[in-house]
Amino acid sequence: MTKNNYSIGFVLIVIALVLLFGKLGVFGFLGYMLWPIFVLLPGLLFHFLFFGRVLPSGVLVPGGILVTYSILFFYCNIFGWGSMKYLWPGFIFGVAVGLYELHIFNRNSPRGTFTAAFILAIISIVFFVIALLYAVNIIFIALVLIAIGLIMMLKRRRTSW
Repeated sequence: MTKNNYSIGFVLIVIALVLLFGKLGVFGFLGYMLWPIFVLLPGLLFHFLFFGRVLPSGVLVPGGILVTYSILFFYCNIFGWGSMKYLWPGFIFGVAVGLYELHIFNRNSPRGTFTAAFILAIISIVFFVIALLYAVNIIFIALVLIAIGLIMMLKRRRTSW
């Protein structure tokens, strides 16, 4: 009878803690912050199934995309969704990551896979730079241009007129 009382007491304590944490909003907070795990897990599962030789290499494309997107979502959950106005090129980069993984791990990948991944990565980087320049503000760009102009003007000339 003592073991039975111990088990029932433990179950009651666990139920009470779950109710208490639910009332305090712990589960809501964890659900709000950790929902990108549901995007990350399928991406990791695709990778594990490919490297376990269960699925073909084609699953690396959605796997790379999902892992990249989940990193973006975790970042936005931590630092705020306002940063998505600068991070949106990461969605293009996710496709580039998936295609690059296909190129790396499949010896018989289509010929243009690397080219497509490279072009998408370059496009993504260009858009990241544009977004960062927009974030930094035009004043910073103007100051850099003034500094470059002053350096060019004050630089000693080697030839005379």
